[in-house]
Amino acid sequence: MDLNLLKIILQIVLGITGVLVILLVLLHRGKGGGLSDMFGGGVSSSASASGVAERNLDRLTVTLGIVFGAAAVGLGVIERFM
Repeated sequence: MDLNLLKIILQIVLGITGVLVILLVLLHRGKGGGLSDMFGGGVSSSASASGVAERNLDRLTVTLGIVFGAAAVGLGVIERFM
């Protein structure tokens, strides 16, 4: 596989996972008195997501974060040796 093609693929993966990680982090329930309470996150206490849904959201966020990090490292390695 050509390194330029691999570089383009990694850039696309980096962009998509970056946007998805941002969206998933914004979906998380606020746990403290930060910005989430300021924008209405503290209003719904028991009506929000269940424990299982929150755990699955955590797993998906961590997995996409790892993919994002791997794509960033891969791009760095390609740039270093190209």
